[in-house]
Amino acid sequence: MKKFGKFFVRNDILATIFLFLLMIPAEYHESFALLEEQTISFRQILRISMAPKEKTQFSKEIFLVNTDERFFAQYGSFPLRRTDLGKIAENLTALGAKVVALDMLMDFPSSYQEDEPTAASLRKAGNVLLVAQADFKDGRFVRMNKATPRLAEVTKDGYTNISSPSAIITSLSRLRIYPEIVQKEKGWPYSVMALAMYWGVEPRIENGHLLLGDRARIPLDQHDNILIDFPPLPGGARFLHQVPVHGMSALEFLNIDDLDKDEREELGMWVKDKLVGVGDTSEVSHDWFDTPVGMVYGVEIIADIINTLMKGGSLRFASTPLELLAMLLFMAGIVAMGAIQSPFRRTLSFLLFLLLFVASVTWAYIQWGLVFSMSYPLIAGIMGFLAITMRYYLLEMSQKKMIKGAFGQYLSPKVVDILVKDPSKLTLGGEQREMTAFFSDVAGFSTISEKLTPTELVQLLNEYLTAMCDIITRYDGTVDKFEGDAIIAFWGAPLDQPNHATLACWAAADMTAHMVGMRERLMAEGRPGMTVRMGLNSGPMVVGNMGSKQRMDYTIMGDAVNLAARLEGANKFYSSGVMISGSTYEKAKNDIEARLLDVIRVVGKKEPVPIYQLMGHKGKITPQQEELRRHYQDGLEQYRKRDYRAAIERFEAALRVIPDDGPALTYVERCKEYLASPPPAAWDGVFQLTSKG
Repeated sequence: MKKFGKFFVRNDILATIFLFLLMIPAEYHESFALLEEQTISFRQILRISMAPKEKTQFSKEIFLVNTDERFFAQYGSFPLRRTDLGKIAENLTALGAKVVALDMLMDFPSSYQEDEPTAASLRKAGNVLLVAQADFKDGRFVRMNKATPRLAEVTKDGYTNISSPSAIITSLSRLRIYPEIVQKEKGWPYSVMALAMYWGVEPRIENGHLLLGDRARIPLDQHDNILIDFPPLPGGARFLHQVPVHGMSALEFLNIDDLDKDEREELGMWVKDKLVGVGDTSEVSHDWFDTPVGMVYGVEIIADIINTLMKGGSLRFASTPLELLAMLLFMAGIVAMGAIQSPFRRTLSFLLFLLLFVASVTWAYIQWGLVFSMSYPLIAGIMGFLAITMRYYLLEMSQKKMIKGAFGQYLSPKVVDILVKDPSKLTLGGEQREMTAFFSDVAGFSTISEKLTPTELVQLLNEYLTAMCDIITRYDGTVDKFEGDAIIAFWGAPLDQPNHATLACWAAADMTAHMVGMRERLMAEGRPGMTVRMGLNSGPMVVGNMGSKQRMDYTIMGDAVNLAARLEGANKFYSSGVMISGSTYEKAKNDIEARLLDVIRVVGKKEPVPIYQLMGHKGKITPQQEELRRHYQDGLEQYRKRDYRAAIERFEAALRVIPDDGPALTYVERCKEYLASPPPAAWDGVFQLTSKG
């Protein structure tokens, strides 16, 4: 529970939660309307192609009559005269149109005295709707700009103010109802008024809904908007008026006096009992606008809005509780990413979760016409994920810096680089591992130090320790610590090294070889020579950061470590230089040359330990050393049989090859002692060390 609490007080998690909370007022005020419009455009295009046709198809109760280039080419002038527009409205009513909506603003008197005859035609037509414009100043409604008084007397009107929620783009995707216009002017949007006339109802606003009698109850968003559900068009059609069942040229309705009864009935079939919109679709008029589905003519946008209203608002904004729930679930998913430490898995999870969110809100839009905000959660989610990623990045940089600082002085650069690239290989705190411990000490160092000044002693030590540590790091070892002239190192941590015993032995062999040359150089320079004893043991050890809160060391502990230290001291009894335990020999025997020294019991331990002298890398000993080992092993075999005289002969044969061989000299001396005072009959062959060395 405490760990859970700590998670939620992390700065990146708090920042993510804050970002999502910030998106609530941002969404309400449509601060990122530009981005949201792009997501609506994307979803609307998918809805057109993927939603069930019965949900998106254009109503057959709406019909468009348009004046396009072909119309004006035959008409002979531009623009259309008001008297002819009135005649078209009159003819449409005569053919059975229920409502005629003329998409034309006639707010100034005609210069050709056309208003009176036009008004007469419109009065005769009856149910005619004209365009008005609402004027705003500093965002506040000022007045309604309507048709001339003579025309207004015989018609109804509605305002066609449709604007984009973004100040940057002009895409028209929603109809806005202004309650103040309803209160002051009893004015309604053009499309609302057209449908109200068609259904014979009075529109009203009630509890955040637009009501059209009992025919439709359409929810409004916080800004009294209704989203326009643009319908699909049959293949090949670019505009709605080009679809034969939905539109026809105004030429057909300009003069119907010469039509016989059958022709009138045939023409009337297109408009009978329908809401007919009349508008200009010529390029000269420039009466077209950007929408989520591309450029659409003004009269077609009006028709699309009417179609949307007829379906009760086929696109509906999600309610506030639903929006908050979606935002909360999305936030919870992003916050959960903060618990994933792997950058790859975290990024993959984020992308999949992002895809799931986008797919879900898109599916709701396509199938149910339910409109969730998409851009606001995405902005918060992406920024929150970046905050989480940045935290992990800074932690990683800090961790890498810590690793370089903590291990750079006693690990090889290669190992440090591996740890920096993959800190998971480093386990802080204690853990038990199978490893190889290394101890070394300079023989007679006290005597050497007495012969040198402090400065000379420090110089000698630095020279020696630098050379030894270079070899250790060359074989990817870890330098634990220095204790005066002593070096403690280990293999098998912090990286897993299956061949830790081999690496340790190779390093010890190279150190031995280096000391031969260094000893000769020091003596040639008149400085004391140095002889180094080394002890190695492999086994289970505890490794990790140990110490106090103020100071910690990455070190090793355990019985296997203590045995390595004892073996370093045991070299004194055999003059063997480098002594390795049986466990180390068994792990590295295929990669090294060695000879069995003895089976011993160290001080404080009851278990016998086989010990070996490390002679070098596999296949890299001299013929003399090979001959020495052969005689020595023969001597050791006789020693085990308690034939001490035969053993002495073999050991002396070995000494004739290398006269100062320490182990052979040791056994010659011991065999002579056993000849004088044989060990007990029950002796198990294990040599008991009487001191730590």
